[in-house]
Amino acid sequence: MEELEEEESGDQFELNIAVTNPEKIGDGMNAYMSYKVSTQLHKSMFSVRRRFSDFLGLYETISAKHSLLGCIIPPPPQKSVVGMTKVKVGKEDSSSAEFVEKRRAALERYLQRVVAHPSLLQDPDVREFLERDELPRAVNTQALSGPGLLKMINRASDAVNKMTIKMNESDNWFESKLQEVENEEQLLRRLHAAVDSLVNHRKELCSNTVVFSKSVAMLGSVEENSALSRALSQLAEVEDKMEQLHQQQAFSDFFILAELLADYVRLLGAVRYCFEQRMKVWQRLQEAQSTLQKKREAEAKLLWANKPEKLQQAKDDINEWESKVSQYERDFERVTCTVRKEVLRFEKEKARDFKQHIVKYLESLLHTQHRLVKCWEAFLPEAKAIA
Repeated sequence: MEELEEEESGDQFELNIAVTNPEKIGDGMNAYMSYKVSTQLHKSMFSVRRRFSDFLGLYETISAKHSLLGCIIPPPPQKSVVGMTKVKVGKEDSSSAEFVEKRRAALERYLQRVVAHPSLLQDPDVREFLERDELPRAVNTQALSGPGLLKMINRASDAVNKMTIKMNESDNWFESKLQEVENEEQLLRRLHAAVDSLVNHRKELCSNTVVFSKSVAMLGSVEENSALSRALSQLAEVEDKMEQLHQQQAFSDFFILAELLADYVRLLGAVRYCFEQRMKVWQRLQEAQSTLQKKREAEAKLLWANKPEKLQQAKDDINEWESKVSQYERDFERVTCTVRKEVLRFEKEKARDFKQHIVKYLESLLHTQHRLVKCWEAFLPEAKAIA
């Protein structure tokens, strides 16, 4: 933990990443969205245009280099065939606008998490993504999108679970942490489903409030009693304001809380994937040790059978596998150290991230409730007069 704090204190500098100005390029099913990626480093700022497949290509590149070493690679946002199809065919409605904003915000969070990682920030491919005007077209990114990525991670998990050689964990920290990550992932999935249901209920409340406001306004327009007509008109105005407040709160429910939970469900899957990579390195070490033992047994049989012409080859094989075992032992120690440090960094960032978002979410709730109370307080004198 002290090494982690020293590393972070040595890497502190001002770097801000923003993804803005989504723009539709082309027409029909060949159209795509282009995003402006702006990077501010100290007093200098530069920007490039990137499409969604470029973000997936970045993940593919850095994952191939760093995930095998035990690094936690932030997963990219999910693809949505339905949402993107609406954008491609030019269907302009609230759902299309919400989809574009959701993807823009998700891409921004993804890049911010990538550059927040000290190892990934130093990667030349990340810097090229942020600085180079044109990138080679990313291909074969279908498996890296949302559900495809989760399926890939789950397949890797199943493969580890079906290992013929079961890992006898000597470090209780890894065993307890893996169990903790799996339990937390399940709990966050349930919480995300509940918050997603809350968002849908809030949107339904907005729709019903609009209908009620229009009905009250129509009722007030035909009411012969002037005082009652005025009160109904004011009630309709109050309901209009309440609908706007419910809409704002639904926005906060989704972008502050629901998206945070969705991100961390995917991030916990990436953490679990790091543990699985460590298990694979351990399995490779066990297989190498088993092969070395067989080579030594073969040498002993040659000595017993008095076959000196084959002894030199047997000794060379033993030397080769002894070298491999030593290399795999170093690999396992390095991956173990990296995974431990990565998990500690992840937990620290997760605590800070959740604290900031929950405080922001509670502030939005208090602000909405305060404005709702003010709306009803303004209408209360008129309601009392009618009563």
